[in-house]
Amino acid sequence: MAFDVYLNFSGNAREAVEFYAGVFGVEVSNMMTFGEAPPHPDYPLPEEAKNLIMHARLDIDGGAVMFTDVFPGSPFTVGNNVSLVVNGDSKEKMDTLFNKLKVGGNVTMELQETFWSKYYGMLTDKFGVQWMFNHIAES
Repeated sequence: MAFDVYLNFSGNAREAVEFYAGVFGVEVSNMMTFGEAPPHPDYPLPEEAKNLIMHARLDIDGGAVMFTDVFPGSPFTVGNNVSLVVNGDSKEKMDTLFNKLKVGGNVTMELQETFWSKYYGMLTDKFGVQWMFNHIAES
């Protein structure tokens, strides 16, 4: 199991990714806008969100720093814009950690399959720390 960092921005994630890539001398391994994501019929994408960054990643000295713009209308507070990401290949271990961390906290998204992960979920623990869980196994 590995841990990464996820940073949220208010419309300037692309600028931040390019800045940090230059600072650390690394290439952007992937960058996807909300407009490039598969459409969901129940959630039409507003025009102002189409060019915002849904996900970008920099691999820096063995760790990953990931970036996103908050969706238009979503709250954004500098200082609360960092999440710890648990990357695991065992659903059972992810379930165990998720269930322990959610006690006294708030589940944002239960562990489930998404178009980018076989098993993904989000929560804020009782101390206000934001966690993301991402299944990384190929199969």
